[in-house]
Amino acid sequence: MQKFSLEMQYRRLLPGDVALLRQLNLLFSRAFDDPGSYESRPATDAYLMDFLAKEHVSVFVALDDGRVLGGLVAYALDKFEMARREYYIYDLAVDAGHRRQGIATAIIRHLCEFAADNAGWVVYVQADRNDDPAIALYNKLGVQEHVLHFDIPVPIRKK
Repeated sequence: MQKFSLEMQYRRLLPGDVALLRQLNLLFSRAFDDPGSYESRPATDAYLMDFLAKEHVSVFVALDDGRVLGGLVAYALDKFEMARREYYIYDLAVDAGHRRQGIATAIIRHLCEFAADNAGWVVYVQADRNDDPAIALYNKLGVQEHVLHFDIPVPIRKK
């Protein structure tokens, strides 16, 4: 198992961090074993700069000497019943050689601090039933809810 240096940095990516976002995308591709989704049709730099500039998008990474060892992508959902937001962690992964070292926990805590400063009242995430490491991590950080998740297809329109 590789160790990371004492210089580990955690930070939110900004529009000028396209190269780091591309590193995170490759990490997600490996972690989720899904190169078709993460590598087959890369977005342009302009698209990724715009993505990182969006107020409702939060991308946090763990960096060691400029290398992305882990990260997450979260989306802020503005609520209407009160002036507050929910932050949904859509993707979260840590490089296989650096797992079980507190990186994911630290990244989530950085998101929670950011959310607290930006009208957030809760951070939530989904886990697959058989993903025991993810379930253990999320149980350590929060309260498990039992819900059903439904994917509703959207019609494909020809351009």
